[in-house]
Amino acid sequence: MSSSVQKDCVAMILKFLEDHNFKETAHTLERESGLFFNLEYFEELALKGEWNEAEKYISGFTKLEDNKLSTKIYFEMRKQKYLETLDKHEYGKAVEILNNDLKVFAQHNNEWYKEMVLLITVDDFRKHASLSNYGDTRSARASILREIKKAIEENPVFLGKFRVLTLDSLQMSNLHI
Repeated sequence: MSSSVQKDCVAMILKFLEDHNFKETAHTLERESGLFFNLEYFEELALKGEWNEAEKYISGFTKLEDNKLSTKIYFEMRKQKYLETLDKHEYGKAVEILNNDLKVFAQHNNEWYKEMVLLITVDDFRKHASLSNYGDTRSARASILREIKKAIEENPVFLGKFRVLTLDSLQMSNLHI
């Protein structure tokens, strides 16, 4: 099946799923096909602080090592997840995030990683010079989302994946299955 036919088929299935309120299934198909990135859905996950789900969704489109913009996207999501965990004083979970999610970035900037480790030892990470403007969680999410969106929009991996074709725009006559 040609890639344009495949893309049209996936678009039709997505349209059906959305029309029949199968939202999670539609997002799974978006992620598994890697053909259509739903920026609104990603924004919703980020603003709710559902960082694991946001990372799972974006992993269908790009991997951490694909390019510098992809690395930045993963870094910002994981850093925000870490800071939110620290803000809730969940230090055990914060250590897990450091070891499982953030340690990979130490090879790029070991000093930064050491600073993140030290944040566990302070009562309020906002006292750290680089995080003094952090504010509350809601505004921090909105702020980091702007950075992530910019990296997504500039990332060539996402080129041509931002819109789902409407059924009217599909060329049904080209579907020869």
